[in-house]
Amino acid sequence: MTMLTGAKALLEALKAEGVKHIFGLPGGAIIPTYDVLYDERDIRHILVRHEQGAAHAADGYARVLGKPGVCMTTSGPGATNLTTGILNAYMDSSPVIAISGQVPSSMLGTDAFQEADMLSIMLPISKHNFIVHRAEDVPRVVRLAFKIATTGRPGPVHIDMPKDAQAKEVDVEIPAEVEYTKSPKLEPSIEQVRRAVNLLVQAKRPLIFAGGGVIWSGASSEVLTLAEMLGAPVATSLLGKGAIPEDHPLALGMLGMHGRMAANIAVTECDVLLGVGVRFDDRATGDVRYFAPKAKIIHIDIDPSEISKNVRVDAPVVGDAKHALKAIIDGLRVQARLQRPSEWLQRVEKMRGELAPRMNHDDVPIKPQRVIKEIMGVLDENAIVVTEVGQCQMWAAHYFTVRKPRHFISSGGLGTMGFGFPASIGAKVARPDCDVVDVAGDGSFLMNSQELATAVDNNINVVVCILDNRYLGMVKQWQDIFFQKRRSAVYLGETPDFVKLAEAYGAWGDRVTRPSEIAPKLREALRCGKPAVLDIIIDPDEHVLPMVPAGGRLDQMLT
Repeated sequence: MTMLTGAKALLEALKAEGVKHIFGLPGGAIIPTYDVLYDERDIRHILVRHEQGAAHAADGYARVLGKPGVCMTTSGPGATNLTTGILNAYMDSSPVIAISGQVPSSMLGTDAFQEADMLSIMLPISKHNFIVHRAEDVPRVVRLAFKIATTGRPGPVHIDMPKDAQAKEVDVEIPAEVEYTKSPKLEPSIEQVRRAVNLLVQAKRPLIFAGGGVIWSGASSEVLTLAEMLGAPVATSLLGKGAIPEDHPLALGMLGMHGRMAANIAVTECDVLLGVGVRFDDRATGDVRYFAPKAKIIHIDIDPSEISKNVRVDAPVVGDAKHALKAIIDGLRVQARLQRPSEWLQRVEKMRGELAPRMNHDDVPIKPQRVIKEIMGVLDENAIVVTEVGQCQMWAAHYFTVRKPRHFISSGGLGTMGFGFPASIGAKVARPDCDVVDVAGDGSFLMNSQELATAVDNNINVVVCILDNRYLGMVKQWQDIFFQKRRSAVYLGETPDFVKLAEAYGAWGDRVTRPSEIAPKLREALRCGKPAVLDIIIDPDEHVLPMVPAGGRLDQMLT
């Protein structure tokens, strides 16, 4: 046992969990912890310029490393500014530990300066949240927070720290010994596996739909093994990109509203669909009455509440994706009748060839498809691509070929504009050995462009490629297609000059107006030795196509 203040105990407990980085912004109610941080040498604190940026940076960090990212702010507006980022992490099952200061315990409920009831605010948007009234509870709460965030389906956990609990000196033991009995079921039942195996053996047109759960469970190799055993093509959700190498002959790419045509048609034609770590959300399925209409559906998920929540499921398999897939693979290996459905593979290969997207446009203004093609040509397979939200996100998701898990990071369930740039900062801090590129839209980038100061001051050399069309592009697209081109409140005007904005922060900036300029200027941006912004002027009238209208059928895409 050691005498420590609650603030010192907090940092020591974080170090015991392996924390090396904190993304944060201080204020009055968290000053005792920042005072201890002044002498800390084992944790690097990265000062962001807005608390939402701290949450997104911790989220990007977590997605790249597969372990919790940590953000920290003060009370009141500092803590409430975290909420969008925490909800984003919650929707995408990302383990973020969010720490906020709070007014002293004696002042709770008095409407004190910068008081906010963060316990209530965070309750519906986090996996769990704590308020620490006693300094001696700090080590136990931190240990529990990390266990909760990483056990089963990952998710964010919030810790609210009243100022008195930070300041009081107590006798504590670190790490704390805690009992956490809410461990989910990792191993699926034998009967559920047997049912899934039987359906897969009988399948003539099997298809695997891989989601973010595959990434979090580290089950990419099992998905690929199973796909090759079955001769089953693999489609992915947005968060499942990279679950298998997307240049593999069985890879169909992303399905759904802005997915690949081959993937959407294959889902419509398959007779057995194996969903792994997916939520079957509306952007992936379209009208559920016509989703995989000819198929028996097997659903593997560690969260039993997801089974049959959005689509009918014929064979549920509750358990960790990696464990479940291993069990299914073992079951298939004893089946002598297993054969590769050659006609189905020929059909899929034909669709992949005939419906492959065209990317080699030479137009000026530049087509976004060409931008993604050029970015792919410059980056190696170890590069990490992060996206903003909107048209830029869907162009990247549709066209960019991802070869490894955790190398494509995007905001899925919440679709948070402003996510990409701070998330790319977190990704670069997590993997400084990798090139990190944020594929951005001008509207989304502007929402957290102040984090250029964070990147420059901390030598976090990410590259932002802005697909600049001067519109809130996805809203404009919907207005053009579904509202008779009545473009209401979507034109962003001619400001700012993104090159000057980058230079004002001390970053590198340049502009691209012709396709031939993209690759050489991107290479220069990656080599410039500082954060970089590449302003790429694209066709303002280009839409993300093909597209399934909201609530439409996957086999009836607008082209």
